[in-house]
Amino acid sequence: MNDVARTHMLNHVPFWFLRHGETDWNAQGLSQGNVDVPLNPTGHAQALSAAERLRHRGITTIVSSPLSRARVTAEIVGNALGLPVRTDDGLREVRFGVQEGQPMSDWFPDWVAGRFTPEGAESFAALRRRAVTAINFATSLPPVVLVVAHGALFRALRTAMAIEPLLRTPNAVPIWCDPPLGKARAWTLDYSG
Repeated sequence: MNDVARTHMLNHVPFWFLRHGETDWNAQGLSQGNVDVPLNPTGHAQALSAAERLRHRGITTIVSSPLSRARVTAEIVGNALGLPVRTDDGLREVRFGVQEGQPMSDWFPDWVAGRFTPEGAESFAALRRRAVTAINFATSLPPVVLVVAHGALFRALRTAMAIEPLLRTPNAVPIWCDPPLGKARAWTLDYSG
């Protein structure tokens, strides 16, 4: 385990994670980063479907990225659950610098591995620190917590969960994130929500 992993551990608290609904840039395979790309009609429908799947799950707190694709997804879920949405700037998507608006390409695995950071971008290690801090704040709020955020941010969280990060997080599919039991290191992710 590297120094980043040792010093930035997640609270041992289960939570729901929801990546925002689809945007046109998602559909085109473009890096969004901090560009505030809105949900497309498919993304709105996905958010409504996620809201139905999250009913009766004991959620009492919703915390979202302030970027509209996540915030609107969270508000759709919040309206269905009768809950307000709190935003946290720490849950914003990573800054991809010169790669924002460009196709996802061969640079991405090197960025995750810490071997390359695009000009003007946030390093993967910095994203991980920020993501863990934001999740730890969210899970300190009254449970059960739903976090609505972004794909690259969830990849960083996956490394903190001792889970392979180079897997795409589906849009608007609720994920139950359960801390490890006993001597296990890896969290359990349940996509059946």
